[in-house]
Formats: sequence, structure tokens, C-alpha cells
Amino acid sequence: MAAAEEDVSAAFGAEPDPNLKRHPLALFFHLIFRVGAALTYLFCSIFSSSFIANFIAIVLLSAFDFWTVKNVTGRLLVGLRWWNKVDEDGQSQWVFESRKDGREPLASEKRIFWTSLVVTPIVWLFFVLSSLFRFNFNYLMAALVGLSFTGSNLYGYYRCAQGKTNFRSAATQFISRKVFEEAISSQLPQSSNASA
Repeated sequence: MAAAEEDVSAAFGAEPDPNLKRHPLALFFHLIFRVGAALTYLFCSIFSSSFIANFIAIVLLSAFDFWTVKNVTGRLLVGLRWWNKVDEDGQSQWVFESRKDGREPLASEKRIFWTSLVVTPIVWLFFVLSSLFRFNFNYLMAALVGLSFTGSNLYGYYRCAQGKTNFRSAATQFISRKVFEEAISSQLPQSSNASA
């Protein structure tokens, strides 16, 4: 009887392991297509001299990433989804939904989802700019495809998370907060060194 009480009391109120992933397969596919498309863009000319084959590989991996993030990993990892539908009048309607069952996504999965969702369009923007500066217009098209897929997912999930918040004002607030935090953090080490 005492052993049974120990087992119950040890498990009661125990927090789940923060390193535990609820959806490891979804996390894998959330990252593999993103990383695969970017690595293919970077290193495809090493493996193939055919631009057409490289372009198709980049577009396919980007499309797989777009579909996976939009239809699977967003719903599983953060409880959000979005889509576009056309009503009877032919008008395009955007639909943004969030999970209503009250289950909170794991913080680690949420962090991985949002970090990769924000970083990937920045990487593709870098690829776009580098293609422009090198006058490599073939690979510029491939980089624009990657940027459009990842950027549209970022915008869709941002709208899901924020509701009808104005994107420009939220982005301005985010950037100004980060600049302020950076200014404060750069001053802290200097002031502690000066007092030492």
C-alpha cells in the first residue's frame, strides 16, 4: 500500500520534461524541407551543371516545405492554420484559425516553429539580394520562389497568431523593442566594467 502511494505522489503535479517533443516527426519535416531547399540552392551547382534540374529541385523542396508547414506542422506544433477560399461572389476570403481545445503547445516546439518560420525568409531574402548583386538572374528566380513560399507562410501564421493586428505597426513595435533591448544590453556590460 505504501509503495502505491509513493508512485502516485511522485507523479502528481510533475511537470513534463521540457526537452520532450510531442510531435518529433512533424518537427523533422518542418525543418528538413526548409533546410533542404536552402542547402540545395547553395550547393546545387556542385552536384549538377543543369540549371533546370537545380531549379526544379529547389522549387519542389520549397513547395513541399510550404505545404507541410501550412497544412501539417502549423496545426500540430502551434495550433494555428490558415487558408484562402473563394466565396459564391468570386471574392477571395482569408481564413485564420487557432486551436480552441485549450491545449497549450509545448514551448520548445513553438520556439522551433517560430524561429524557423522567421529565419527562413530572411535567408531567402539574402539569396535574392546576392543573386541580384552577382547578376545571376537564373538563380534569382529560384530564390524568389523560396522567398515567396516562406514569406507567405510567415505572413499567414503571423495573421493567425495576431488576429487582425496591423502587420506594419506590429513589425515596427517588434523592431523598436529589439533595438531598445540591444541598446540596453550593450550598455550593461560597459557600466559593469566601469564600476569594477
